[in-house]
Amino acid sequence: MSSNVPLPTLPDASFRMLLEAAPDAMIIVDSSGSIVLVNGQTERMFGYGRGEMLGKKIEFLLPQRLRTQHVGHRDSYIAQPQLRPMGAGQELIAKRQDGSEFAVEISLSPVDTGDDTFVASVIRDVTSRKRMEQEIIAARQAAERANKANSAFLAAASHDLRQPVQALSLLNGALRRTVTDPRALGMIESQEHSLTAMTNLLNSLLDISRLDAGAVTPELEDFPIRRIIDRLSAEFGRQAHHKGLNFVANKCDAVVRSDPNLLAEIIQNLVSNAIRYTETGHVRMTCAVDSGYCRLHVVDSGVGIEPDQIDEIFREFVQCNAPGTTNEGFGLGLAIVRRLTDLLDIEIAVVSQPGRGSDFSIAIPVVDGVTLPAQTEAVGKGPSEEKATGLIILIEDDVSVANAWGMLLEAEGYRVATAASAAEAESVARHVDQRPQLLISDYHLLAGSTGVEAVEAIRRYYDHVIPAFIVSGDTSKVVRDARLLDNCTLLSKPVDTDQLLAVAAVAIETGRISDS
Repeated sequence: MSSNVPLPTLPDASFRMLLEAAPDAMIIVDSSGSIVLVNGQTERMFGYGRGEMLGKKIEFLLPQRLRTQHVGHRDSYIAQPQLRPMGAGQELIAKRQDGSEFAVEISLSPVDTGDDTFVASVIRDVTSRKRMEQEIIAARQAAERANKANSAFLAAASHDLRQPVQALSLLNGALRRTVTDPRALGMIESQEHSLTAMTNLLNSLLDISRLDAGAVTPELEDFPIRRIIDRLSAEFGRQAHHKGLNFVANKCDAVVRSDPNLLAEIIQNLVSNAIRYTETGHVRMTCAVDSGYCRLHVVDSGVGIEPDQIDEIFREFVQCNAPGTTNEGFGLGLAIVRRLTDLLDIEIAVVSQPGRGSDFSIAIPVVDGVTLPAQTEAVGKGPSEEKATGLIILIEDDVSVANAWGMLLEAEGYRVATAASAAEAESVARHVDQRPQLLISDYHLLAGSTGVEAVEAIRRYYDHVIPAFIVSGDTSKVVRDARLLDNCTLLSKPVDTDQLLAVAAVAIETGRISDS
């Protein structure tokens, strides 16, 4: 079938009227490329009078550098003419009478008269559109740069703000192990109470900032939900017991698909809130598989929430205290939960009755057909009054934090060798009198080295996978490689000194870091 468009049979005046009414510039050329017809829009677009264009080759309207190449394209088109709609070909550069160049899009239609093949061209100036596209690209690039700058700032702020808090926490832990005077111990306990409140507020504000800045990207993986439940049970069971509450967490063998760290933060905030707002009774963490989801509930017998306040509790700094009750929260936990559930596309529901308690539930996608790996639990002997023994290599480039770590670990009974970079860590390993039982390293070290590099260097020297903690106040993706190390766990600053020492004792005794 011929692709040529037959010349319409119209009176000459009618044809010219249609040509002049066209919104775009129109040019008709013959098979030799000579211009035989133009409309008024062409005159306005190029700045030439009609008589200046008629009879000229179409290349006359192109920059000099493009004319020779265009002749070849034109001849190829005449040899095999076919309809080419606007936007189907490459954008071209045209030239006005004043020498200025501009971007155009062109549609081509072959017109067969029987005697010759003509080509009707519709030409559109796309300068404004190109400018808008470039502005959009520039705006997107600026937004990406701003986002990266925000992420870098938040990562740096997170690290720098947590450093002094970490030092204070470690020093307090060391003091508690060396001071015997009851009044001094009471003051230390008050300091720890204030430090905990400051840490919680700092963590919440940084989390909100990172989420609102778009600096958090989920890293989905398949994992057993019990990994989170077991860890949080150990962490919050002590808090609940200290408050006189009955804390129960059921076992669940579901394998779910989510970001384990962000999901743990959601559940942690829910359980923390439940304990905070419950004065007597219980806090329960239960889960069961239903219709392809692991439905995890955090249920308490606390103050409850009025029905008209349920939507409000997910806003920043909103607290729904029952009359006569007080709490030490800041109203940020559930605001973080809402942002994280939205980010992970997790459904959250609340059922509550004032004076009776609340039930917060989330639905996490279950991975079907996945068998749980055998779980090996490291079992320690529990708290002991005896002094701990063993050598720990500590790698920390902040002198005040390193000193605080040293005081804490030595007060616990450990020998400590210190380094400030990966290179120093390897040197220390060569000069100590025995293989260390544990490695503790900050992530960011001197000379641009990392805790991962330090741990790997020491392990290579001893040809042994020594258990390790890598500690960081950096919450960005930069530290993700620390999570991939075998027999190693990544801890966020400021660490809980009691919890760390308990896990360290187990690691030194068993040679393994507990999976929880």
